[in-house]
Amino acid sequence: MDFHIFCFILITIFILYSPCYSDKGYYGFMKDATLAPTYARFDYIVIGGGTSGCALAATLSQNANVLVLERGGSPYDNLAATNIENFAITLLNTTPKAWSQLFISEDGVYNHRARVLGGDSVLNARFYSRAEEAYVKMAEWDIDEVEAAYEWVETKLVFKPQVMGWQSALKNGLLEAGVVPYNGFTYLHINGTKIGGTIFDPAGHRHSAADLLAYANPDGIVVYLHALVHKILFTTTREGERPKAYGVIYQDANGVFHKAELGKNAMNEVFLSAGAIGSPQLLMLSGVGPMAHLESHRVNPVVLDQPMVGQGMGDNPMNAAIVPSPQPVELSLVQVVGITRFYDFIEGGSGLNVSFNLTHKLFDGMLDLLNQRLRLNIIENVGVVFHKVDGPLSRGYLELRNLNPDDNPSVTFNYYREPEDLKRCVKGLETVIKVINSNAFSKYKYPGVTARELLNVMLGLPINLRPRHETSTFNLTQFCIDTVMTIWHYHGGCQVGRVVDKNYKVIGIDALRVIDGSTFLKSPGTNPQATVMMLGRYMGQRILRERAAFREKDCDYSTVVPTKDETSIGYSSSKKKKF
Repeated sequence: MDFHIFCFILITIFILYSPCYSDKGYYGFMKDATLAPTYARFDYIVIGGGTSGCALAATLSQNANVLVLERGGSPYDNLAATNIENFAITLLNTTPKAWSQLFISEDGVYNHRARVLGGDSVLNARFYSRAEEAYVKMAEWDIDEVEAAYEWVETKLVFKPQVMGWQSALKNGLLEAGVVPYNGFTYLHINGTKIGGTIFDPAGHRHSAADLLAYANPDGIVVYLHALVHKILFTTTREGERPKAYGVIYQDANGVFHKAELGKNAMNEVFLSAGAIGSPQLLMLSGVGPMAHLESHRVNPVVLDQPMVGQGMGDNPMNAAIVPSPQPVELSLVQVVGITRFYDFIEGGSGLNVSFNLTHKLFDGMLDLLNQRLRLNIIENVGVVFHKVDGPLSRGYLELRNLNPDDNPSVTFNYYREPEDLKRCVKGLETVIKVINSNAFSKYKYPGVTARELLNVMLGLPINLRPRHETSTFNLTQFCIDTVMTIWHYHGGCQVGRVVDKNYKVIGIDALRVIDGSTFLKSPGTNPQATVMMLGRYMGQRILRERAAFREKDCDYSTVVPTKDETSIGYSSSKKKKF
């Protein structure tokens, strides 16, 4: 029951999950894995049809034959879930086939991972904002190619939000609190206050990374849903030789195992795009990771002793204040962001409504608590202002619990372990207090209620499993520790320079790359989804250019000869068409 109360509170706080999907139907190349042959070969195999995987696969399909293996279902299958009043049901549904998979970090913080084509872009707050210029330079990406890749995503998915009363007051409150200048509507990451993009269109329909598959060459791609990859296959090597990825083993919903291999072409590769939880987990399950840890779980064989797999796990910690309003507020998601001088972010959302089909018991319980704490008579007009620490220094790790790839591994983020992160949290909450107390925001806050009282309400809510301390009521440092939550921007585990190189190739292994948020040293921009989708497109184009350059050297491309089992989806690398 505590988890359900927590989810209800998150709905109150963020209105973050509104699984509204495109009504375009489904793609002809998208099938259930039960229809897959037991064996087939492809030029490229993409593990994970998520935020990066869809962009990557759509791009690669223009000049190669691509297999996408997604462990979840299609966001286009359940049209009822597109209605905003049903989003709470979708969020709370964490059954084995649901789109949202609950996990709780070892820090005692509730979290989730997506299990649906399109990944977290199907479940998130829909806010769209690019990475900061310094991030692009640090990653050593080509600026012009990055710009083009962002635009490729934006053309298909991104819109300008309609900013109304509560969000406008938040914007003006941020400016009054000193988060200046005002930068208007922009996708760019600029210090000050701005309005960002949204992946909701003007009619209120969600778009997601799954929509990027509309760019794909339908003759060059197949997407299998409910395809659970168990391991990546590597060539058996003699001592001193580098292992090479050559295929994968995956399981369909009926429990049948399938094998997909790369065709006989030196440029063919396997891509791991299973996210910051799934990618390091699958590397370990495939025998790539810390040897002692793998041996303790009887992973056999250990292909490569790589102690950095699963290390560097980070999550942007978030702390929030619920703000009851004396007047009606619009239903709004994250539209406005304040990027502070100390580089942290302040955002907000509004519009609690009982039409979300939550039980009245939970709804009334939440309001009763607010009424008791603040001595108010609140009906349902509630907003939230929250702060999140960008690029926290505190880092953790991921470890296996068992050998089931569908189970959650053990994840520790070590929120606020580093004193500098705590100092920034305190600065951020001090700014939140200024925003709530500002003249601009006053019409959306009950008179006589202090911002500190609103913060203290959080101490009585089951927002995490961490202990509460009496000092939290007057000490912001302890408040940060006690009420920390996730903003779902976790990253790391396969980081650049540690597990993969600058081209996202797994160090020490051939024909295997990781292209997703697990490679990040920090989360890009205010919200990472824009850059994760961009990265899939950016790297896809680079890889295709490498392939074309290799062909120009007059290297032989061996035609794959299909077996009887391959003929339904097998591909010829030379003819680029289905058998």
